[in-house]
Amino acid sequence: MKKNLLKRRIDVATGRTPADCVIKNGQIIDVFNGDIYTGDIAIADGYFAGIGRYEGTSEIDAAGKFVCPSFIDGHVHIESSMVRPYELAKILLLHGVTCIVADPHEIANVSGKKGMEYMIEQSDQLPFDFYFMMPSCVPATEFEHSGAVLRSEDLISFYQNPRVLGLAEIMNFPAVSHTDEDMLQKIYDANRLGKSIDGHAAGLSEQQLDVYLSAGIKTDHECTTAEEAKERLRKGMYLMIREGTVAKDLINLIPVINEKNSRRCLFVTDDRHLDDIVSEGSIDHNVRLSIETGVPPITAIQMATINAAECFGLKEHGAIAPGYKADFLLLDDLDSVILHSVFKDGKLMVQNNRLLNYPADEKQVITDGLKHSVQFHEITGDDFAIPIKNEFANIIEITPNSLITKHSIEPVTLNHDGLFQFSEHVDHLKLAVIERHHMTKQVGLGIVKGLGLKSGAIATTVAHDSHNLIIAGTNDQDMLLAAKEIKKMQGGLTVIQNGKILASLPLPIAGLMSECNYMDVVHSLKHIDEALLKLGSNRHFNPFLTLAFLALPVIPEIKLTDQGLFSVSEFRHIPLEASKPVDLN
Repeated sequence: MKKNLLKRRIDVATGRTPADCVIKNGQIIDVFNGDIYTGDIAIADGYFAGIGRYEGTSEIDAAGKFVCPSFIDGHVHIESSMVRPYELAKILLLHGVTCIVADPHEIANVSGKKGMEYMIEQSDQLPFDFYFMMPSCVPATEFEHSGAVLRSEDLISFYQNPRVLGLAEIMNFPAVSHTDEDMLQKIYDANRLGKSIDGHAAGLSEQQLDVYLSAGIKTDHECTTAEEAKERLRKGMYLMIREGTVAKDLINLIPVINEKNSRRCLFVTDDRHLDDIVSEGSIDHNVRLSIETGVPPITAIQMATINAAECFGLKEHGAIAPGYKADFLLLDDLDSVILHSVFKDGKLMVQNNRLLNYPADEKQVITDGLKHSVQFHEITGDDFAIPIKNEFANIIEITPNSLITKHSIEPVTLNHDGLFQFSEHVDHLKLAVIERHHMTKQVGLGIVKGLGLKSGAIATTVAHDSHNLIIAGTNDQDMLLAAKEIKKMQGGLTVIQNGKILASLPLPIAGLMSECNYMDVVHSLKHIDEALLKLGSNRHFNPFLTLAFLALPVIPEIKLTDQGLFSVSEFRHIPLEASKPVDLN
């Protein structure tokens, strides 16, 4: 802080100098004591200067509304919204979120350091606080082809940026456990510089958690059960309670929260589709859902504000108190978290669901290094052929609204040539992952159960974490057309039926993000949802986000990479064909 600003803030706090703005007649939510009190809130140069009796150049009558710190998302991937930071900030402000801690490992897996630099640059100078954690696992494992490889020396310069808080989710547990030299260096660098380190502890045992904690990894967002949540809290981790589009874990984890442990818990969205943010919300949705399940409103607000700030050492965020950033909300109602106004740095940004004072977009140029990223060989129907000598195969079975899949061994339908074919009766679809970064001609093939399509094919380049092209379909012809459409768009989502393109959404920025404004993207997503219904999809879960995580080989139990079917528990590729399971009965 500059000396003159420090002096002015002190002068405002003493009452010698009028505040820039004073909020009067509000019910102030005290996240430290967990209660509510009243007083004039003085704001100077975008910070709270004092609470008591103050006069200001301008005054706002809160008229009895609740004055609440604005919300913080503790772990999110901007790319999952499919829009640029400029557009995401707009929609998040409308939902009371003014700060996120982002992991750009999606774009880093495609474009490496260029992608990370793009995200940091594009999020600068906006009325929104974008903080970043540096991707720890690019690629996520050695069992897939990504567009880039990031080693410890590639990350070290980024830590000089004050908006870079640490090392993002470490999902390669074997690399930590076996003290892989480069992983060890990444962890050492973050610890040495006093940076945070996020975990990714999906399926880890109690002893494996100890390995993470001994390395300085203090958070986890992969809990799916109350017992897992309690275990992490017991070991001193911060519990990140996730409610995304696919991974909806909040209802299962909330019963663990009590007055003794709630301050070690925070909310995250991780991966949330843009249309869900528009219709339901972001962290505000997590807060409302928690209150509906019985969490006291102020406790839920603590989890969305000060807890997240303290987890990441954001000393100026998360509270209505002198010395904190004047990022706050006026709420009409505490139980339903109805937003009336949103303020960022003391400036009114949203009122009555209308965005105000948002800057014009001046950073629309996208470098070629982030475009034209979808490159693969000429695909034919033969690339999708799955020969099965006997009738049994290893199946990826979807768990609706979860990232976790089941490993099943089931009989499959074969044609007269001994090739797998779609079966609506048992909901077996063909699945393909096509390497799209280096023209390796790698095509991984598998069978997925539970996606619910009865005709056609769907495809996307949003396929965590390497973001190769993933296609699910009922027939080779529609899958082939889907691949061609994706290549033509240079990334995106597409829905095909009977040789026709029903709907598409181009994502030309690294195959992950649109150049359009967020409402245009929402409009395209609605067309895609309508097209999915024509393919027989139901509304109980999002097929595209579910599809995107079928390629992620660090979440149990079984996934598909461009190199083939992958068993997460065995941490190796396995054959698609399987022996008949033994009947233990």
